[in-house]
Amino acid sequence: MTVVTLLCCKLLVAIPAAVCQSPCGQCAIEVETRGAQVGYRVLYRGSEAVAWSPLGLRLAGGVELGGNVEMIDSKSRDLAERFTQHPGKRRDVVARGRHTTLRLRERTAPHFAWELEVRAYDDGVAWRYRVPAQPGLDGFHLVEELTELRVPNDSPAVALPLAGFTTSYEGRYRHQPVSELPQGELFGLPALFRLKSGASLAFTESNLREYAGAYLVRRIEGDGFKLRLAPRPDHPELAVEWTLPHQSPWRVALLADEAGRHIDSDVVLALNEPCALEGVDWVRPGKTTFPWWNGFALEGVDFEPGLNTATAKHYIDFCAKHGIEHHSLDGVGDMAWYGGPIVPYEGARPTAGRPGLDLPEVLADAQTRGVRIRLWMHWEAARRHMAEAFPLYEKWGVEGVMLDFVDRDDQLWHRYLRETLELAAKHKLTVTLHGVPKPTGLERTYPHLLNHEGVLNLEYDKWDAEGCPPGHQVAVAYTRMLAGPLDFHQGSLRGVRPAEFEPRDKSPLVMGGPGRTLASYVVYQNHLPMVADSPSAYESRPELAALAAIPSTWDDTHFVAGDPDSYIALARRSGDEWFLGVMSGDAAHRIELPLGFLGDRVYRAESWSDAGSPSDPLQAHHFQTKASEPLAIELPVAGGAYVRFTPTR
Repeated sequence: MTVVTLLCCKLLVAIPAAVCQSPCGQCAIEVETRGAQVGYRVLYRGSEAVAWSPLGLRLAGGVELGGNVEMIDSKSRDLAERFTQHPGKRRDVVARGRHTTLRLRERTAPHFAWELEVRAYDDGVAWRYRVPAQPGLDGFHLVEELTELRVPNDSPAVALPLAGFTTSYEGRYRHQPVSELPQGELFGLPALFRLKSGASLAFTESNLREYAGAYLVRRIEGDGFKLRLAPRPDHPELAVEWTLPHQSPWRVALLADEAGRHIDSDVVLALNEPCALEGVDWVRPGKTTFPWWNGFALEGVDFEPGLNTATAKHYIDFCAKHGIEHHSLDGVGDMAWYGGPIVPYEGARPTAGRPGLDLPEVLADAQTRGVRIRLWMHWEAARRHMAEAFPLYEKWGVEGVMLDFVDRDDQLWHRYLRETLELAAKHKLTVTLHGVPKPTGLERTYPHLLNHEGVLNLEYDKWDAEGCPPGHQVAVAYTRMLAGPLDFHQGSLRGVRPAEFEPRDKSPLVMGGPGRTLASYVVYQNHLPMVADSPSAYESRPELAALAAIPSTWDDTHFVAGDPDSYIALARRSGDEWFLGVMSGDAAHRIELPLGFLGDRVYRAESWSDAGSPSDPLQAHHFQTKASEPLAIELPVAGGAYVRFTPTR
């Protein structure tokens, strides 16, 4: 079949195929009809990354788009976009690529028209559907997408199995060939694949609005996966119900020579709309306490610890002394700070503290000490009461809110999320989400959306016999983090060897040493990282000052080395300083890390690294270095290293 490369042109006759190629030619997406079925193919460095895979939509009433179609014309344009992202993994974002819009028409009456938009960047490709308003369609009533992702079944994968569409995305990744992943089981996004060429492919979605979240299910016959959408809770026979014109989220295939290079990509972010806020100076990332994680296990205090005024003021004092920007009011046991159970939500208004918690006194103390207060709540509490509560929080000087226990990914949730973000922005409140699916780059449009959870993290060390294993913690950086910022209940210095781990609710243990904890603040893109243990667990530790000084937003990010099955080394820049985090998984490593990211300056380096046992003192070193001098690091099992580079001139 002849393939026509489309630049800036408009074709007036039916065309069998089209190619959209990235500026340097590294990535390309081909769209072509086979028989009358439209599909796509993805190329990376000239090799096939995704084999020809069908496209299409099935609408209510038996309408199917894509199975008997002709491409009738196209328009192409270059993309050259620059924008500032704060907070983010990179302040100055440059997105160069090519965009092609293909207009298609069904061959059978009534000849419905629709469009396929495709983009090619040098580190990935993306495509989405668009259905315009037209006679015969009274709206967009989507039953399912017919999108497939045909990667070879012998491709090694790192994929997240999920029990259904109503989950918190908190599971452990499977490292298996596609052929060994169970058929009929849902897999969350992003999913990672190593290709026969040795290259890496990560599949996810971007810019999800008035739509349902997407998942992968293995095909019964043949290679790869089919796409599945979360059903609407009110009309489970449908995934999406909306007016025309309407468009899907972008389906995104990130491509690189190795998996870690996906971390450097800005494609997911760039596919979203520009910032919708008039100013973002009130969006102030920073660390936060989170007493729920440690079970309010205070030592050496003359009051009864709990969700009360004295405990809150004790935490505020700790934050003020050590430069921790925020204190969070959450829950204790099964009770929320506003009264009523944490879960299920039973209607309590989140506008006053429970008995014993004098909220005006706590807020006044925090304001005096320069500490900002955040409020946790069940998402249903926000949905029912945010029109009253958010203006009140602004008046009180509350910094932001965490919404929890969402456990859904349907169209109605994503509509509600945007409504919440718009109201929160009106009242200058930042937002963090827990118990949610992966992000899709929405933080570009709404930079006050600081964090998603959507990952099994260190809270599982409170109750799960397996806890949050070191190998899983490494895999998260190569998978879930590709979708956007993530929360991880970080900060504990109570490390043990994996074989010695046992769950406990109060003062939980973590696997690995304090060097790993410090490294995690660099490795994970987390704009509201927790300092989740109790003040007494930190105040005698020399690591506290280093922990508090690690930034929570970045000017640049650079993958250094690693593999999803072994370790991660990631460098991030804040101002003219670089920070390096290294975390190992289930094996020890001796590695030499290239420092090319340092450029042509000489740096003074301060390093902290784990020794043989998590209980051993950290190995601390000070030295001068430059880009031409590789850094040798020895990592034990579940080990970590943290290095801060400060230029000498």
